[in-house]
Amino acid sequence: MSSAIPSSRLHGLDTLRAAAIVLVFAYHYQVFVSGAPTFGWLSEIGWTGVDLFFVLSGYLIANQLMSGLQGGQRLSLPRFYGRRLLRTLPNFYVVLALYWLLPTWMGGREMPPLWRFLTFTQNIELTPGTAFSHAWSLCIEEQFYLVLPAVLMLGASLRQHRRALAWSMIAGMTLAAVLWRDHLWQRWGTQDPSLGYYPHLYYGSLARLDEFLPGVAIALFKHGHPRRWNACMARPGWLLALGLGATLMMLTAMLQGYYLPGYGYGRAMSAWGYSALAWAFGLLVMAVLAPQGAWARVRIPGASSLARWSFALYLTHKPIAHVLSRALSDAGVARDSMLAVPLIGLACLLGGWLLYRGVERPFLRLRDRWIPTSFMPSPRATTAATRSPQHA
Repeated sequence: MSSAIPSSRLHGLDTLRAAAIVLVFAYHYQVFVSGAPTFGWLSEIGWTGVDLFFVLSGYLIANQLMSGLQGGQRLSLPRFYGRRLLRTLPNFYVVLALYWLLPTWMGGREMPPLWRFLTFTQNIELTPGTAFSHAWSLCIEEQFYLVLPAVLMLGASLRQHRRALAWSMIAGMTLAAVLWRDHLWQRWGTQDPSLGYYPHLYYGSLARLDEFLPGVAIALFKHGHPRRWNACMARPGWLLALGLGATLMMLTAMLQGYYLPGYGYGRAMSAWGYSALAWAFGLLVMAVLAPQGAWARVRIPGASSLARWSFALYLTHKPIAHVLSRALSDAGVARDSMLAVPLIGLACLLGGWLLYRGVERPFLRLRDRWIPTSFMPSPRATTAATRSPQHA
């Protein structure tokens, strides 16, 4: 069976990925559809779904690469990037073409230059409210994927001194991001958010790339310190309590003080809040990876499907919600009514499913046929575990 449709998945990671897309939908519904917290506090903190996606992506890709490298395989950058492009570009190009060819139907907003999307630089100094603005997070992900494999190839060995260097780099890059965001907040934090904060800090590459690092750290811990990793995995209850506690603490802080009315985003949360949230999510990811933990063993109905469709759902939900909410408003139906919310939600699910089945899944099958692995076998290879089904 193709790894594009794996028969065995980690239920905990599916649950987190499903939770991430639900959070994003709740937030975007408030911002772009109803103008009110339709889903209560989920709408208020729903933007954190993107941060959770960043952490998950950091772990999934780093785990895949470290597994192969530790097994003695040689990473092929052309193969890796080829697989990545076949994973990303088909869905992205279909939605981008719709925005480009049908601007009025897709929202009627100004479109940034096409080359910004094609080069995955659209997030840099992005003006909020422009067409296909939510592609900013995809741009940052692709920038991360461009850098990480080359970095891992420079330190393919996981010997002790290399591990110490890796941990120092993770700590140093996290600190650098905090200091950089603090600098950006001092310059832009008290100005109009749409002109200063969002273009330079919220959407900025250097201000957000550190949120992948907790996922990378989890993979490094798993492959670089196997005995300690196994000891942690043997305590799923403690891990879950720690992950949930840290996550709830951060989300509560954001609900209570992340945005200050009449002032904007506070300095403390803007400087270190994004990093702290990502590391809290990282603890949650570790908790769901424990094989004997509740989240690893319990399969939540629908979570696996939402996880598989999450990329397609992310790309399509905003334009679908815009078109349908406008039609319902013209018919006199309130956008946050008991009729509009489920209709728009189901329409977004249908759109994501269609994109996944019609575009994403066929290209994943082709990818696994043309480029079955990111690695080239070497004489000392000891394992064939080169792909992560969860990341397919």
